[in-house]
This record gives sequence, structure tokens and C-alpha cells, in this order.
Amino acid sequence: MPATFVVVPLWQGSVSSRAMSLADGAEAIRGDLPSSSTVVVDVPVEAGESLGTGVRRYSTIRRVRESTAHALAQVPDWALTIGGDCGSSLAAVAHAAERTRGDLAVLWLDAHPDLNTPETSPSGGFGGMTLRAITGDGAEGLALDEATRVAPARLVLGGIRAIDAEEHRFIEEHGISVLTVEDLSDPAAVVAELEATGASNVFVHIDLDVLDPSALAGLSYPMPFGIGAGELASLVREVVARFTVAGAAITGFTPSNPESAVDDLPTILRLVGALTSGARTRG
Repeated sequence: MPATFVVVPLWQGSVSSRAMSLADGAEAIRGDLPSSSTVVVDVPVEAGESLGTGVRRYSTIRRVRESTAHALAQVPDWALTIGGDCGSSLAAVAHAAERTRGDLAVLWLDAHPDLNTPETSPSGGFGGMTLRAITGDGAEGLALDEATRVAPARLVLGGIRAIDAEEHRFIEEHGISVLTVEDLSDPAAVVAELEATGASNVFVHIDLDVLDPSALAGLSYPMPFGIGAGELASLVREVVARFTVAGAAITGFTPSNPESAVDDLPTILRLVGALTSGARTRG
């Protein structure tokens, strides 16, 4: 079955001055998706409160996580989630883990590892804690539970170019595979690292800041020396040809205006095509 597109215009997990543009970015992508197979999750206008959790805007992020989980429960096959910030992937990974009964690896393609906790985050932004929450660490209501969390040994990080001290410690402690931008140019190396996790299903998370800024203008935190758009699309095609796709996400699109969004959309839709064209899916 083809993917269902689940659009989650979450911006509250970002602390960027352009955070609200993440909602605009998700809506811009939605405009080019087939309406018959697209579901839009309602994201409240209000920023939300931390409620003593150490997560900025926690109340709204948790509410959106619950709304997204409800939407995903209605999906007949696999879902391609369109964010929003990286927090959009939280419920999506949980959904994929449930469908695969834990037989799941996560390929996290991002300029940042997103492995902070509420105690270690320098900003309090949940986007920088999302992958740690996926491993089961974090604020109540956000950290995945025993049935859905993904063990650190099942993570493969790619294109990481900015790592905080706690993230580095966590990566070293658990021996998490980290592939450089140069490594990503060899899809066989990525496939080998995913095979080494022992999982037969994969969730592919793409934060668009894994791309070089020359490839995409609409980035909150453009980081130099990223992967090219063509290389990334080729890599994704190789991964989805080798593994069963249990879910995927594209996040981090922050167009500065509608005109620039139009200029960037062909690159993003190329990645959508790579994730969905000929993918082996789990029914």
C-alpha cells in the first residue's frame, strides 16, 4: 500500500526566532501532496507551558504528540510524517515501533543528534531532545515507553555536524553509529550500519538541515558542509530498497516567504519521491 502523509505543523519544539515558519513550511509541502491520502494534525496556536518539566512549551508539544498518535492509529499502512520541527517524529517512531513489534532501526539524518535531556539541554527546546525521548529518556508524556522506545544500539546517525557535550557522552557510552557527511555519499556504508543493528525495518528521519545550505534556503539553522540534495535522494532510495519502511519523516522546513518556499519545494518533493517510490513497506 502507498504511504499516508501525516502533516504535523508543530513549531513549539523549536527555539529559533523563525520557529513559526516551521508551520508555514509544513503547509507549503502539504499543498503538493495528494489530498486523498493526506491527514493534517491540528496544532494549537498557543505556545504552551513548561509545567516544571524543563521542556519549553511542553503542554502543547504533549497535546500534539497525543493528537498525532490518534491520527497515526487510523493509518492503514505506513506513514510519511511532514513536520514541523523534529518533535513531529516522536509519535511517528512510536507508531512504527508498534507496527514492527520493536524490530525497528532509526536512521536519523540531521545536522544535530537531538540527544539532550531536559536536564542537559542548553535551550529547553524539545527539538534537541527528540531522539533521546525516542530512546525512552525524557519528560513524562514525551519519552517513549518500554513497548515503543528504540534502543541506542538500533540508532544510526548521519550528517551530524554539531554535538553538545551530553550528546557526545551518550553516543560514546552506547557506541551509537555516527556517519559523517562523507560517509553518506556511500549508500553501501549506511546500509551496512543499519544491517548491523539486526533490525529488518527502518524509520527514516530527515531534518532538512542535514543538507548543505546551498541546496535549500528554508533552514532555521543552516550548517555548512552538508550533503547535496542528489546524494541524499540516492542514499534514501538505496535504504528503502534494502529495508522495509515502517515510517519516515521530513522536518525542518522554514521558508522565509511563499516565493522562497516555491523555490525549495522541488528539492523536498524529490526526497518525498525517494522515500515513497518503490519502497518495501510493512502491511
